[in-house]
Amino acid sequence: MNATERRRRCRAVLDGSDCVHPASVHDPVSGRIAADLGFELGMFAGSTGSLAVLGAPDLIVLTLTEFAEQARRICRAGAPPLVVDADHGYGNALNVMRTVQELEHAGVAAMSIEDTDLPRPYAAPKPRLIPLAEGLDKIRAALAAREDATTCIFARTGAVGINGLADGVERARAYSATGADALFLTGVTTRAELDAIAEAATIPLVLGTLSPVLNDRDYLAARGVRIALQGHQPFQAAVQAIHATLSALRAGTAPAALTGIAPPPLMRQLMREDGYAAATRDFLDGRKM
Repeated sequence: MNATERRRRCRAVLDGSDCVHPASVHDPVSGRIAADLGFELGMFAGSTGSLAVLGAPDLIVLTLTEFAEQARRICRAGAPPLVVDADHGYGNALNVMRTVQELEHAGVAAMSIEDTDLPRPYAAPKPRLIPLAEGLDKIRAALAAREDATTCIFARTGAVGINGLADGVERARAYSATGADALFLTGVTTRAELDAIAEAATIPLVLGTLSPVLNDRDYLAARGVRIALQGHQPFQAAVQAIHATLSALRAGTAPAALTGIAPPPLMRQLMREDGYAAATRDFLDGRKM
């Protein structure tokens, strides 16, 4: 798939009637695993990006260049259509435009731009939002910056969890009117909250937090939720596996006695070894000249 085809597949999800769970991916191999397992979408978050690139918490210390390059590697490896968390767009509305350009060139299918005041200002006791007018201009700037009209722009807000439901409803209505392709919600944890937002929004919904009472795909689909994140457990599982393996080796376990090791056929599949072998025969053999 080229980038435009991936973006069209993402749009097909938004235009459909079902709710899908994207695969949380953080590098080329995890992206290929998601593709091989048939996931409709991949999700590359700011938190997993910060962990994968810097080994740092999600405090907006990762740069746009670092994030875009990792997204490019994931897309190039053949991941499913990739949705990325572009945080606050790495600055003001002009920075948002640059962010859209870089991530679009990286091959992503969709990106969210949020209205949280990031990075957290000095002495701020808790997260806070930027004014709605500024948030709206950021989304308009993102839409104006697209070079490929199939690239999806999600307006993201944590208003319900930060300012309360009334502000969440107001922002849902306002962001719906910008022409954004979807509304990405965080901090929505109850059905009453989601019902109210769904009533106000006129565009598809993306749910970033999946509380137990919301974990019902039929209910979510009926409320216009087309994408619902499940968390980023694959990265945590990978960390646990590496830690356990290195701990065992450090303790004296023989390599042949290790458990939980990917078998050679799976490794060959994920490396796309057959394709490289064919290219080696075609272009390095020398006997075909």
